[in-house]
Amino acid sequence: MSEGSVNVESRTSSQDKRWTIMAALLGTNTAIMLFQGIEQEANPTQIREVALTIIAATLPFQAIYFLIYTFLLENNGSLSSHMVKKLKTASNICQLFAYLSLVGVAMLWYNLSIYVGVVFLMSTVFAMILVRYAMTTDEESRDEMMASGHEQGS
Repeated sequence: MSEGSVNVESRTSSQDKRWTIMAALLGTNTAIMLFQGIEQEANPTQIREVALTIIAATLPFQAIYFLIYTFLLENNGSLSSHMVKKLKTASNICQLFAYLSLVGVAMLWYNLSIYVGVVFLMSTVFAMILVRYAMTTDEESRDEMMASGHEQGS
């Protein structure tokens, strides 16, 4: 590798990783809506209807997440810190609502097998808590590092 080349992994920010997760979630939910919607038309069930409703309700939040992400990229450096903070808060809220689509997916799997559905739902809740904890911890340590850096520079 030449000196000028950079490892792709080192260039990927945590925000880019969130974007990738959200893109995968949006793609998955769109596919589920399509195929399970066709199945619902042919063989309607109440649990599938509720699950698809939950998934459909989360799709706009997934789309808004991408709009906010793109806006922040396009206006990097030209927005006030207050505006960036508000947009990042809105982005986090959109992520949380998007993750709720996994409840709909769990309901669909529950419809197939009670064991698969319940275990998927429990593991989803645990994984979401774990990820949010890890992100919060990382943001707090980053804030501490920046604060100590400002103190050292004074």
